Amino acid sequence: MLSIDYIRENKDKVKLAAKNKGREVDIDKTIELDDQRKALIQKIQKLREERNVNPNKEVTKDIKEKGRKIKEDIKKLESELKTYEEDLKNHLLSIPNVPLDEVPVGKDYSSNVEIKKWGELPKFNFKPKTHIELGKELDLIDFERGSKTSGYRGYFLKNELAIIHLAILFHAFIKLVSRGFTPLIPPSIVKGFALFGTGQFPWGEKEVYKLNDEDSYLQGTAEVPVTAYYSGETFNEKELPKKFVALAPSFRKEAGAYGKDTKGLYRLHEFWKVEQVILSSNNIDEAKKLHSELEKNAEEILEELDLPYRVLLMCTGEMGEPQILKYDLETWMPSRNEYGETMSNSIMGDFQTRRLNIKYKSQNNKTEFCYSLNNTLIASPRILIALLENNQLEDGSVQIPKVLHKYTGFKEIKRKE
Repeated sequence: MLSIDYIRENKDKVKLAAKNKGREVDIDKTIELDDQRKALIQKIQKLREERNVNPNKEVTKDIKEKGRKIKEDIKKLESELKTYEEDLKNHLLSIPNVPLDEVPVGKDYSSNVEIKKWGELPKFNFKPKTHIELGKELDLIDFERGSKTSGYRGYFLKNELAIIHLAILFHAFIKLVSRGFTPLIPPSIVKGFALFGTGQFPWGEKEVYKLNDEDSYLQGTAEVPVTAYYSGETFNEKELPKKFVALAPSFRKEAGAYGKDTKGLYRLHEFWKVEQVILSSNNIDEAKKLHSELEKNAEEILEELDLPYRVLLMCTGEMGEPQILKYDLETWMPSRNEYGETMSNSIMGDFQTRRLNIKYKSQNNKTEFCYSLNNTLIASPRILIALLENNQLEDGSVQIPKVLHKYTGFKEIKRKE
C-alpha cells in the first residue's frame, strides 16, 4: 500500500503507474477522502477542546445541556469519520505500487526485455516426445486417474518421478538453508489479512480457494504466510535482513487462465514451491543487492539441473500490483518449442509491509517500514516438464541430472518391460 502522503506528492506518477499496470484507480477521489477525513478530525478535536474548557467552573443546566450536545456531535462525527476512513482504506488498497524507472513500459509479454540467456538448447537426432508422452510410456504420470479423483487439472506423480519431485524440492530447500536462510514449513491455510497484506487481494481474489470456515483461504504461494509472519511487529535495524526459505504446497484456481495449457503439468490447481522471502531495511540499493542474491540462488538451481534458461526484465503490464521490479526465469521446454516461466524474482518496496505493519527502528531511532522481496526458487511439477523433455534419449528413457543422484538413488528412468 502506498502512503497517502506519497500519493499526494506524486499524484501524476501514481496515476501513470496504475495505467501502465492496467488498473483503473481514482487518485483524485482518494485525496478528496483524505481531505474530508482530516477536516472531520479537526472538527472533533475542536469540540473536545470546547468540552474541556473551564472544567472547574460551576456546572449549570445550560453547561450540562451544552456538554450533552457536544457529546452527541462528537459521536456523530466519529461515526462519519469511521466511514471516511474505511472508504479511504479501500481506495488505498486498490492502488498498485509504482515501478522503478528502469522497468520497461508495456501492456503484455512482447514488451518484456531479455537480459540473460544460459545453456545450449538440446539437439535431438530423433523426434522428441512431450512430457505427457514420456509420463505415460514410463508410467510416471497419471492424468486420467488424477482427473477422476481430483477433477480438472488433477494428476498423480508416480514411481521415479514422485521421487524426483521430492528430490528437486529438497535440494533447493537445503541449498538455501546452507546459505543462512531460516527454513520454514508454513501453513497453507491463511487468513484474509495475509492475502490483503501481500497484495494478493483485492486483485487476485478470483484465483484463491476460499474454505468453508470463516476467514480461511488456501495460499497460492508461501510468500503469503511467510511475509505475514512478522505482521504488526517492529525490529531493530541490526536484526535485518531477515531471510527465509519456505517449502509448502500451493493452490490456485487458475480462473484467469481458462483454456490455457489444459494438458500436462504446466498449469495446475495444486503444486509445490520452495520460496525465498526477505525483509530488509528501507533502502533501494540494499534491496537491489538482495534481489541479485535471490536471482543468483534461482539461476544456480537451473544450472545444477543443466536446464537452459533465460532471464526477463518484466514490463509494467506483466508485473503484479505490489512489485516495483520483477525478473522472470524461463526454462527451455522442447514440447512447447519455447521457454516457459519457472521462477519469478521481485522487489516489493514497502508496499506489503505497510499493509502488514512491519517496521524497524533505524540507527537514528527513526521508525521505518521494512522492504520485502520474494523469489520462487523452484516450483514442481512444472520444472519436471523441462527435466523430462530435455533429458530424454532416443530409446525413450530419461537421464537424471547428476546433482539429484544422491537423493534419488538412480541415474536414469528406463522403459518398463
